[in-house]
Amino acid sequence: MLNIFTLEGGRLASIQSEEIATRKPIWVDAIAPSEGEREWVAQTFSLILPQPEHLRDIEASARFYEENEELHVRSDFLLSKESDSRSVLVAFVLSKNILFSVHDEDLPVFQHFRLHSHGQPDVVADSLDVLIDLYGSDVEFSADALEEAYADLGEISGTVLNNTLSDKQAGIVLADIAHAEHLNGRIRRNLMDTRRAISFLMRSKLLAPEQLEEARQIMQDIDSLDGHTAFLFDKINFLMNATVGFININQNKIVRLFSVAAVALLPPTLIASIYGMNFKHIPELEWFYGYPLALLLMLTSTAVPLWIFHRKGWLK
Repeated sequence: MLNIFTLEGGRLASIQSEEIATRKPIWVDAIAPSEGEREWVAQTFSLILPQPEHLRDIEASARFYEENEELHVRSDFLLSKESDSRSVLVAFVLSKNILFSVHDEDLPVFQHFRLHSHGQPDVVADSLDVLIDLYGSDVEFSADALEEAYADLGEISGTVLNNTLSDKQAGIVLADIAHAEHLNGRIRRNLMDTRRAISFLMRSKLLAPEQLEEARQIMQDIDSLDGHTAFLFDKINFLMNATVGFININQNKIVRLFSVAAVALLPPTLIASIYGMNFKHIPELEWFYGYPLALLLMLTSTAVPLWIFHRKGWLK
């Protein structure tokens, strides 16, 4: 699908493909473009849209470069703020004052930017403004995702620190912590990729002074968010260690109960073993009350250690 935009009254306006002869576009957003749409772009703008198989290179020379008076930038954008969020690669090509963006799925950053630019005047003035503002919106989206991740970790903290966790509850908490770590890692990677892209744009010397200042502001925002992601990683590690500690405590309780039971049953086992021997000359063999006395002795030898362990708090 192709979304084509032009500027009208300082606002971003959507136009149809047949209107480009009279209304100059500044942004062509291609979402999973078909072969027919790719051919139309090639014939209309003399531009070959990047293919998906060419977008996976991670080298800077493949993600950020200038060629034939075209500026090529490839960046990752978060698909959602959920814990199972993933990144979607977007290829930008700036050619003849028109920005082309290619991605397989529509992204919330792009949706928000389209609404914001359409509703407010003078948000963008040219195609470079569109590119910079998209990165600015991406940083804001990452900040919102970090706030939600922090709120989720706050709920997890309340569960871990204010309750005695069972093994089942601890397993659920560990899964929630793992999801938060996954999201935080995605956000951090997204910010790192955005920093690289903004740095490349600043070095390209294509930005006007106002655009350069906006790029610097975005870099400052990224630096502040980097510190926040590091703080969240520390909090995640703390909660992970605390939860694992509760699991170890529960396991130690089980092992301690088995140890106490083994010690408590040792004296009656010894007594039963002595009087279970099959020697002919055992002094107590002829006792009339020998059997009940042996049972009473075994019960007493069991009760006394259990009472002592209870007084010491070892059975809790």
